[in-house]
Amino acid sequence: MAPPAGQIRPGRYLSFFVLIVVALYSLVFFTGDRQPTPKLGIDLQGGTRVTLTARTPDGSAPSREQLQQARQIIETRVNGIGVSGAEVLLDGSNVVITVPGNEGEQAKTLGRTAKLGFRSVVYAQPAGAQPQQGNGEQQPGAGEQPGDSNAPPPGESQAPPPDQGQGGGSSPAAQQQDNGDQPGDQPGGQGSDQTPEERAAEEIKAAKDLRQNPALVPTDPTDQAAAGAAQQVQAQTLAELQCRQGSADPLVGNDDPKLPLATCNEDGSEKYILGPVFLEGTEIENATSNYDTQSGGGWGVDLSFKSQGASTWADFTAANVNQRAAFVLDTKVVSAPNITQAIPDGRTRISGQFTQEEAKNLADVLKYGSLPLSFTSSDATTVSATLGLASLEAGLIAGAIGIVLVFIYCLIYYRMLGVLTVLSLVLSAGIVYAVLVLLGRWVGFTLDLAGVAGFIIAIGVTADSFVVFFERLKDEMREGRSFRSAVPRGWIRARRTILASDAIMFLAAGVLYVLAVGEVKGFAFTLGMSTILDLIVVFLVTHPLVALVAKSKTLSSPKLSGLGSVQKLGSTRKSTRHVGSTAKEA
Repeated sequence: MAPPAGQIRPGRYLSFFVLIVVALYSLVFFTGDRQPTPKLGIDLQGGTRVTLTARTPDGSAPSREQLQQARQIIETRVNGIGVSGAEVLLDGSNVVITVPGNEGEQAKTLGRTAKLGFRSVVYAQPAGAQPQQGNGEQQPGAGEQPGDSNAPPPGESQAPPPDQGQGGGSSPAAQQQDNGDQPGDQPGGQGSDQTPEERAAEEIKAAKDLRQNPALVPTDPTDQAAAGAAQQVQAQTLAELQCRQGSADPLVGNDDPKLPLATCNEDGSEKYILGPVFLEGTEIENATSNYDTQSGGGWGVDLSFKSQGASTWADFTAANVNQRAAFVLDTKVVSAPNITQAIPDGRTRISGQFTQEEAKNLADVLKYGSLPLSFTSSDATTVSATLGLASLEAGLIAGAIGIVLVFIYCLIYYRMLGVLTVLSLVLSAGIVYAVLVLLGRWVGFTLDLAGVAGFIIAIGVTADSFVVFFERLKDEMREGRSFRSAVPRGWIRARRTILASDAIMFLAAGVLYVLAVGEVKGFAFTLGMSTILDLIVVFLVTHPLVALVAKSKTLSSPKLSGLGSVQKLGSTRKSTRHVGSTAKEA
């Protein structure tokens, strides 16, 4: 038989709560790393903060839409490589990435534009080879189809003959070299009064003039005059092109895919003359890194193309068997393999001297898309946890003082009910801590100072639910009811108020979470989670414990319960009503 409305079987509710606690701590101690410690944010455990400054080819300010798109792509990359607790925020025209712990090195590569294009190899030579005098022989790319079968292999190729004309004039990049600068460096000897944007735009223009000259590849390979002119341009470009591993390239994110490109590979060991892009990297459907166990080729990246990209790649490979194609990432040749056979299904592998981490980073960057802007890493600093820990210590002290004051007030004002309040808050803290550990393990949730503030505020929300219940209980006793009979009636009236109050609090936390960014978002999350846990504690612990106390003659005595004065007032009112009703009957 079910109990009357408002009355419960306390043992069932408390048993259910005990099962929840046991289940949570079983997951804490027997899953994952089995360490009962939550993940801490960058302000509590330290980490890395990387600031990426956006730039455009003409030096103008990037649009808000471009910055938002870039932030979303970088955030997707962060989630894709498994960096937990990282934040990606906009600060003016900068994108700020904060990564807690020791994963900061990965964050420094997240701003790569990842502009991938597939180009035909017109000519290649070792970076250390010296240009030689022409002997009248036709060079690859000058009068032949790019990647023709009689092109010399990379290790045996000869450089096209240098320009012997007098007074032909040098390119802007060559003029830079005369002043002691290398192509790709900032223009020397001038521009001291230029803004950084103007200097960047000048760098880009100089690099384009040298390395993206349309005359590098003749439009009509059968035109001997155009072929000869292309040889001269190729010779001058390769002679002036400097391959330096790790140097910044002003063309990154600013190269024109419709024009040929003179560039180097990533380790700076080989120079290339490449044709225009015949297949964009946006046609990539998926990219995964793995180790080639069959041929022992080391780590690489397997690509699969979308339908249109697979068709284009199939046509190119079928027409250029035994020729080379370059996979160009951010103007650098990642790999320039020889095409051994036609690839009809579009499944291709980028091979190179990759480490496991490099292959994984490359695959993730390609998989999650290209940035609409190019970025330079203007700042990458390691953040110490000292200041955050000092702030945490101060916050915990403040929170502890507040909790102690709440406990003292409850014990003085509510006595036995105050003891139940303290016990409920302790149990609430126990399940909150377990949930924090599990969230950090499963979804990468990190606890920072804002989250700690959210939990401290949630203590007040939980205590407020107790006060509402206890005051409703007193109201029933003032009407002349006993402690035992007042509990179910007071709970029915208090339950609605508690649900309404927590619903409003959860709604406010939800709106704040959707609209906020950064640490405020973490504050809203912890506040909303604590509100839900407050309902669990009030319904499964506080109410059943009060019901148990009401059934005990010893614990419900006026001296222990602190409800003696209220009970006397209720008895007086009840007696007065009884006398009044008797007089009316008489």
